[in-house]
Amino acid sequence: MIGTGILKGMAVTARNFVGSYFEKERLITVQYPEERSPLPENYRNFPILIYDTNDAEAGLRCVACKICEKECPPQCIYIVKSEDKKPDYMGKPQFYPAVFDIDISVCMSCQICVEVCPFEAIKMDKVFELSTRERFDALLQRKSELSKSNTYYHSIHPIEAAEVDGKLAEAAAKKKPAPAPPKAPPAAPSLGN
Repeated sequence: MIGTGILKGMAVTARNFVGSYFEKERLITVQYPEERSPLPENYRNFPILIYDTNDAEAGLRCVACKICEKECPPQCIYIVKSEDKKPDYMGKPQFYPAVFDIDISVCMSCQICVEVCPFEAIKMDKVFELSTRERFDALLQRKSELSKSNTYYHSIHPIEAAEVDGKLAEAAAKKKPAPAPPKAPPAAPSLGN
């Protein structure tokens, strides 16, 4: 019969319309910005840099290896390696990024930079409200704006952050030298023949 598809579609629409008054799950419209839908754990938006200590400059995990800069498809990451070394979050002298910029007007949130980082230094943020009135300089995120603490990372991606911390702790334990076995006490001199 002609028009049965239209009638079935209208029945679905009517059922959802009436059901939305009785079931909260059926409500699709969210009154943004007063209400916000919770973002899923694997939501990603723009990259951030993770640091482990209280000082963002001293605890930055990034060692300016520039792998993320090379692998970025739109080439929106710009890194300048430092001339000197400073102790990283584990106390080992490392290079650090003197300049670390990401042009978020070009970034396509592909997460390739996160996947290629061997130091777990770059992760994806959930912040999506980054609109500004300026067109150019405000969309260039510098190292100071990109740096976020490990506790912040735990708050936005708790499961992933726990796995990353576990891997880093395991790697640090492997690098520590094993404690030397205790020496046997010296033998007492024998008073024999």
